[in-house]
Amino acid sequence: MPTEASFIGVDLGASSGRVMAGHWDGRRFQVEELHRFPNQGVGIGDRTYWDVLGIWEQIHQGLSRFSALHCSCPVSLGVDAWGIDFGLLDKAGRLISNPVHYRDRRTEGVPERLFEIIDEKTLFSEIGVQTWRINTLFQLYSMVLAGDAQLKLANTLLTIPDLFSYFLCGATTVEYTEATTTQMFSPRAGGWARQVLRKVGIPEEILPEVSDPGTRLGYTRPAVLKECGFSHDIPVIAVASHDTASAVVAIPGMDAASAFISSGTWSLMGAEVPAPNTLDETRRLGFTNEGSATGGLLLLKNLAGLWIIQECLRCWKKAGRDYDWSEVIEAAATAPAFCSLLNPNDGVFELPADMPAVVQQYCRDTEQPVPRAAGEFARALFEGLALSYRMVLDSLETLTGRSLSTIRIVGGGSRNKLLSQMVADACDRVVVAGPAEATVLGNVMMQAIATGHIGDLRQGRIAVAESCECQTYEPRHSAAWDEAFARFERLTNRDQVHCST
Repeated sequence: MPTEASFIGVDLGASSGRVMAGHWDGRRFQVEELHRFPNQGVGIGDRTYWDVLGIWEQIHQGLSRFSALHCSCPVSLGVDAWGIDFGLLDKAGRLISNPVHYRDRRTEGVPERLFEIIDEKTLFSEIGVQTWRINTLFQLYSMVLAGDAQLKLANTLLTIPDLFSYFLCGATTVEYTEATTTQMFSPRAGGWARQVLRKVGIPEEILPEVSDPGTRLGYTRPAVLKECGFSHDIPVIAVASHDTASAVVAIPGMDAASAFISSGTWSLMGAEVPAPNTLDETRRLGFTNEGSATGGLLLLKNLAGLWIIQECLRCWKKAGRDYDWSEVIEAAATAPAFCSLLNPNDGVFELPADMPAVVQQYCRDTEQPVPRAAGEFARALFEGLALSYRMVLDSLETLTGRSLSTIRIVGGGSRNKLLSQMVADACDRVVVAGPAEATVLGNVMMQAIATGHIGDLRQGRIAVAESCECQTYEPRHSAAWDEAFARFERLTNRDQVHCST
């Protein structure tokens, strides 16, 4: 089996992107950051878009950086990104317009319109994905309702990571884990839910073939080689292209007694399961079935994650107060405990706004003390996240019939020691935090398997365990967390009633 090799992982998140190298020595990976860049929506008129051409230029910079630093070419490269959003190509393979951002308002009220045609329970029983107005299904149906001419021009739909793989090598395919985020893929049938698409008028012919994780898509275009300074063709691999799937496949020690949390702008909490769970109770609890690189599925729930505090930091910076993460976490550690609780999944926090003002109004509306200092805002969010994880854990154990004794946190949020200890305390479970670079490690690990440098997923997870250090947090049970959870449940029930009226 080949030993030394380098792989390039392009990892695109909703708030930042980076191009990383994964250097394999036959036993472990060493991760090298080549280029990092901010990523956010661009507002034009009443629409919010992703600047995919700007992202493409940033990817080029990262690839060129590899050429400048290393005398040899990478063995392969792969792209992972967020789910749901997409680009449309015309018959000539040209991008019709910039993809619309999932936080755009065009899907407001659209699920209700679609459910006039297809019953929500029936849809979930076939597809197993939670109803969320930002899903690809509702984005496309909003275009149907608007009579959007782009659908008539479109020849191919590609999700975000698949769009950049297309830019790299010309392959027009949607990778399996990404396909499962669209709410248009039937996991039991193993393909697109074409009958659903026909009923609601979405042109099914724009959906390409679905590729398995680890598929070789082709080789980099000559123009990419020339512009980035590579001397020979480089295979482009369809990794587990949904960033959550990439992160989970790289979690060391993941087993039937483990729950995972992929912690970043979003938090995704769930467990690996062998088959889709499409019971109505699963739908009612807001869980979703997404593809896993292991061949099974991830039964998980989408949560707001660190989005709220990220937006607060952005607003404070704009106002001239530039906090860094370590400063905010330190301030949160000394702020009063359980003063104000946030339900981070309340709809008021969903769209970009003056987030500090939104948080303060939320606290007024819920008759709680109004935070003023940065540490008080952060403390309220961290405690709210920890309590929301406890609620999800209870539901997850019910749905899987398992006792989940360990919570494994990966992603950037795993570096937050205060939050990790809060999760252990709130959930009364052992928490293992790390690797923070799980998404990139999962990306390059899948490339290493596809190119024969690693034998299989089991060996890949062992290699990741050799490549990183994880931190263990023992739970410190206290009645204060139980009292806070009772408050949080009342708050959540209030928010659900508020959202339904």
